[in-house]
Amino acid sequence: MTDQTTDRTPDIVGGQLPRVEDALRAAVATDDALLTEMASHLIVAGGKRQRPLVALACGACASGFDGGAVGERIVQGAVSVELVHLGSLYHDDVIDEAEIRRQADSVNARWGNLRAILAGDFLLARASEIAASLATEIAGLLAATIADLCVGEVAELRTAFSTARTEEDYFASIGGKTAALFAAAARIGALADDQPREAVDALGHFGWCYGMAFQIVDDILDLTATEAQMGKPVGHDMAEGVYTLPVLAALKSSDELASLLGGPIGDDELARARKLVLEGGGVTVAAETASNWLDRADAALAAFSGSPGAATLVDLTARLRGMLDV
Repeated sequence: MTDQTTDRTPDIVGGQLPRVEDALRAAVATDDALLTEMASHLIVAGGKRQRPLVALACGACASGFDGGAVGERIVQGAVSVELVHLGSLYHDDVIDEAEIRRQADSVNARWGNLRAILAGDFLLARASEIAASLATEIAGLLAATIADLCVGEVAELRTAFSTARTEEDYFASIGGKTAALFAAAARIGALADDQPREAVDALGHFGWCYGMAFQIVDDILDLTATEAQMGKPVGHDMAEGVYTLPVLAALKSSDELASLLGGPIGDDELARARKLVLEGGGVTVAAETASNWLDRADAALAAFSGSPGAATLVDLTARLRGMLDV
């Protein structure tokens, strides 16, 4: 996931993300200079920090929160979620043989696959250690989420280059590889704040729905944005045999697209396939689906109306919805 779906960070839960940045750097500091450099590579490269922001905002959804600083436990919960996300990116780049991530050299391109895998493992281990320091439930939730990420990625690999991939296959995959981590971020933020179970469940549902929309929008951008915006080649997923919702929707009515896909393709074929998807209404179908998920996300916040955290989350859904004007 490229995190190109927003271009600025909401200010409503003010002053909290710098605390996350500091804590991220502290979490990956070791006595081994090389490991520290590799583990901090994508932290230094930046990012929108969408998942920790969701955790912070959900931690600020309690009725008693006055808009000041959130508790340190919430910050650490946000850090644990972001470390899982970063660790998964290290592993994804090895799988994809990616050379660029966030407009910088990927870890595997700079230090090789073996070191990239080990650095990714280290990030996941540190995330687990932090989660265990917060609560047994948080540790168990994060561990289950890491498993969900693996299941989602395997599901995606299993249907690589398959024009028979169904929308159900797609939703199952993105549920595991993207929505599960957003749901975990939301739940961890609420759990770290000791919010009631019904609040934890409602915010977890928000995170799931937002995560589904987030991935669909990212998949739309893979076809409609520029390479500079995405930080990777346009149409990268289709070239790698990952047929996302816009492509699957367009395949239903385009025999020519089906004839182009199904295996590795060159640049000319990729450009033609992308044009067919854009002209065939696939993006429109995907945008409508994402909008439906965002409606569900907004509905999950009804009980938290008026809280600073909910205002941040509503802002996030609004900005993501704004990206659907493609």
